[in-house]
Amino acid sequence: MLREKEKVVQTAMVALDVAIVSLVFVLACAFRPFFYIFYKLDFIPPAQLIADMTPVSINDYILVMFFSVSLWYAMLSLNGMYRSLRTKAVLEIVWIVIKTAFFAGILFGAFVFLFKLKFVSRLFFTIFMLGSTISIGLEKAIVFTFMHYVRRHGYNYKQMVIVGTGSRAANFINKIRLHPEWGFRIVGVIDDEKGGHKGKKVSNVEILGGLEDIPTILHNRTVDEVVFIVPRSRLNHIETSLYICETAGIRATIAVDLFELKIAKARQTELEDMPLITFETTPAKEWQLFLKRMADITISGLGIIALSPLFLVLAILIKLTSPGPVMFLQKRMSLNGRKFILYKFRTMHKGAHERLSEFASSNIMKGPVFKMKNDPRVTPPGRFLRRLSLDEFPQLFNVFAGQMSLVGPRPPLPHEVARYKPWQRRRLSMRPGITCLWQISGRSKIGFDEWMELDLQYIDNWSLWLDFKILVRTIPAVLSGVGAY
Repeated sequence: MLREKEKVVQTAMVALDVAIVSLVFVLACAFRPFFYIFYKLDFIPPAQLIADMTPVSINDYILVMFFSVSLWYAMLSLNGMYRSLRTKAVLEIVWIVIKTAFFAGILFGAFVFLFKLKFVSRLFFTIFMLGSTISIGLEKAIVFTFMHYVRRHGYNYKQMVIVGTGSRAANFINKIRLHPEWGFRIVGVIDDEKGGHKGKKVSNVEILGGLEDIPTILHNRTVDEVVFIVPRSRLNHIETSLYICETAGIRATIAVDLFELKIAKARQTELEDMPLITFETTPAKEWQLFLKRMADITISGLGIIALSPLFLVLAILIKLTSPGPVMFLQKRMSLNGRKFILYKFRTMHKGAHERLSEFASSNIMKGPVFKMKNDPRVTPPGRFLRRLSLDEFPQLFNVFAGQMSLVGPRPPLPHEVARYKPWQRRRLSMRPGITCLWQISGRSKIGFDEWMELDLQYIDNWSLWLDFKILVRTIPAVLSGVGAY
């Protein structure tokens, strides 16, 4: 499962392996002139041949380096290093490295012998192969141990709901339970039979209800994926449930050998020997999503450093002009209903949110959100901060922490999400952002339903280029202050 994300990891691992072997080769070349220390020990070759050693240019080793690096990659690949990364054990990784070193050593030696590459000494060969084996082995052990450790301790995990109560569902649950390093956490089970057996358990996992309860379960719990493991005779009963997942923006996976359903973005994937079909509405451009996250970390990190003097000035301004804390902390909803604390500079008088009911009739927005022109609760400096969106800058910390992105649907309040229609909840299927299409299209001058449709339009058409265009257009939109209440 999550095979698309593993492709990103696999490519990164290949690049890292190639870089490590190349570095070991270059270092072996660079330190070759110092190898005479070992020759003085009168091992191989005889000590009298030291005088015959002449310096060899690094250019003479370029062809050999390309061959050896390619050889290591080919052997690692053939021995299965880059297959099913999520489910491998450390000892299995070490054994693959040992097998790779053995066969790579034989083929590399044959290459040197056949082409009579006399400048590749036996000592150089030994040091390069030994250095590559140790370096690759340590790298793999560290990376996989770290990845497994992180998942075992509850990080980087995916929350699943299993639909089905039969032996296949129980087997699936047991597989997940035996491998916490895979990073899957089962929230509960849904009975695919009518009425369900709510409260009972399947492999010690509670049955949360029947198929009719799926909308409520997805609304009230954090769920990243729903896995349908039902008999063939029940496949025609889950179409509505699939539609519910699709509408809510939740990934749906079906454990079947063959199933045809006319739903967009359907892909075949697998968990060990179990064939699965995945339907999802969020972008599957994993490389672009990876680059998006790297850009978020880099830009937010640099932004925090560069803007720290401004943060200090604004903090002093807020503190001197009104009583209360500098920062306003508020619980918001992130990816698939995850809750987090959003950071903003305080722009209202202390206790302003307790007075919200007084101004309910002044709400200019239809729907569950509240927007008001000339809000009397806003402080004078707060109006300036809101007009230029300076109050949003502390959200760079949320971006750096991975709770938000630079670009994405604005993070809603929990009580707003509770009033969402099913189709509106799909906006939670992508990480929220500081700016978005709504931000550059008029903000509070746009109606709630149109706002929601803009967010879904962003999700359905997402690309790095779209993010870039939104970021560029955010600058004039912020400076104009249109819709900034």
